[in-house]
Amino acid sequence: MEIWELYTNGKQTYHQLAVKFGCSTKTIQRKIDSVKVELRTHFEAAVNVLMDTTYFGRDFGVMVFRDSISGQILLKKYVKHETNKLYLEGIEQIAQRGVNIQSIICDGRKGLLKMFGQVPIQMCQFHQVKNITKYLTRKPKTQAGIELRALSLKLTIMDKSTFISGLNLWFDKWESYLKERTHSPNGKSHYTHKRLRSAYLSLKRNLPWLYTFEDNKELMMPNTTNGLDGLFADLKNKLRNHNGLSLERKKKLIDGFFKV
Repeated sequence: MEIWELYTNGKQTYHQLAVKFGCSTKTIQRKIDSVKVELRTHFEAAVNVLMDTTYFGRDFGVMVFRDSISGQILLKKYVKHETNKLYLEGIEQIAQRGVNIQSIICDGRKGLLKMFGQVPIQMCQFHQVKNITKYLTRKPKTQAGIELRALSLKLTIMDKSTFISGLNLWFDKWESYLKERTHSPNGKSHYTHKRLRSAYLSLKRNLPWLYTFEDNKELMMPNTTNGLDGLFADLKNKLRNHNGLSLERKKKLIDGFFKV
């Protein structure tokens, strides 16, 4: 249907379509509301699953699962909040179609990386860099922080052995500094450089999942979820052209965008 294509892909508003077709905006709305979105029923036999969630307000999000090889959207869910349970249910739903899930690439939220048994899991390296920035800021004030942030920014361009070597060298240099404690008058103490420790421990803890793509080259896994980030940006641009949509109409546009 031409009106639907112009509305979803051509980014035409109700008013623009009404002018183009010489009718009222109410007529355009009725025609668009009457469209039945054709959902995809055929999927690839083997996939590398990118998964992440984007939000359109506080309580309305879309959780998306996409094959990094074909670019095909495998599944989407409307959610109020992303949870590990919902991600697990999504993976199980895809597997129930007979699809071979070769690997999963995700943001590394707490507990998620250990939920999928023997399936190779890649934590998005850009999300790891964001975690480091959260702890250290973009402009760390200590030399140790400056050096650790500089190393983290090379995560996406370094191979595994080089990065691990760099992280170990950093730790050897700053180990005593990390262990410094501040003592309070009541006799209690705490680590002086807590945020620096958190940044280092985040890298150390997630290291087993930061180079899965390198350990499984035959699977052609990406090292980030960028294949979804660009898609989310495109969807938000389309929705921005249609401000004021009701929730149901917004969902219909999203259904048409993903076709699943």
